[in-house]
Amino acid sequence: MKFNKYIQKLFRGNITDPNGINYLYHLLFWTIYFIFNTLRWGSYFDDYYYSLKTNILSFTIHISLAYFNIYFLMPRYIYTKRYFVYALMVILCLFLTLFLRFNLTYYLISTEIWPEGPEIIDRITLNYAIQMMLGELYVMSFVTAIKITIDRIQENQRMHDLEKSQLQSELKFLRSQISPHFFFNTLNNIYSLALEKSNKAPAVILKLSELMRYLLYSTLSPKQDLRREILCIQNYIELEKIRFDDSLVIKMQISGDIEHSEIAPMLLIPLVENAFKHGANKNLGNKEINIEVTVAEGFLHFKIVNTMPGKYGLSHPDDEVGGIGLSNVKKRLELGYPPKDYELTIYEENNMFYVLLKLKVQ
Repeated sequence: MKFNKYIQKLFRGNITDPNGINYLYHLLFWTIYFIFNTLRWGSYFDDYYYSLKTNILSFTIHISLAYFNIYFLMPRYIYTKRYFVYALMVILCLFLTLFLRFNLTYYLISTEIWPEGPEIIDRITLNYAIQMMLGELYVMSFVTAIKITIDRIQENQRMHDLEKSQLQSELKFLRSQISPHFFFNTLNNIYSLALEKSNKAPAVILKLSELMRYLLYSTLSPKQDLRREILCIQNYIELEKIRFDDSLVIKMQISGDIEHSEIAPMLLIPLVENAFKHGANKNLGNKEINIEVTVAEGFLHFKIVNTMPGKYGLSHPDDEVGGIGLSNVKKRLELGYPPKDYELTIYEENNMFYVLLKLKVQ
């Protein structure tokens, strides 16, 4: 009964080695290798029974040495960079398996050893020793190469999972980057509009509701409709405009097929927030923000330009140019898109701050 449960667990993949690989795969590998070797030498000797016996013996040694190497010798000596000791241990193991194989073959199978060699022997010769040790080394190296390849694949997968986790964390961080002061200011503006019984109050509340809904729910998926991202930007701009008088000029131009384009959510709004944070908020004179959104030939071209604080501004953004929002956008682009799929350009010219993003859309 216990054996049946063990077999069921084995085939379900619940019984694994230290690397998380189902032992069934180990069994399949050695079974296929054993059958191939038995048929190969059986046809060579024209004696399949003899080949079966010798392969049962040799594969017992192969498997023992291979697993002893990858699960004991390598972790203890290779991973700790004790290469000389590792080499000595491997040589010692090869000599031990040589004597073990010769004597087991001699006493259990046949006194005529090495019929596939240049001559049948009844004692260990130099040629026999070299051939047998090289054969064991070949099998051990073959299995080790498979182990290293699997380890590398698993490490790459772990790195990929870590990057995905980091990407998710940074997206959550970006959602929190929409300044709490922005929401407090907006609520204060709504309160003032309510006291004045302004007809603008319902529209402002609706835009704030749409923006918060987008930030909380619509950004959970890895890709988002570009149209919804732009709508989020428009709501954000409308809410920010309440805080400024006519000294702030905002222009936004949209062209191309935004209806059928998708990008990673919240890539664009930090760029807009950056323009308000380092441009409009810190500039005591005339303030201007120009936004251009174009989709053409499979690429989104996003351009945002804002006036920089002059000598009468509150501060110059050189010490924090780009801000936290832009640095996070850069990281998200690096993690979420291949290098050939995007191009981010940031520069200053004639007291204007430029951010240009070229991004492949789906």
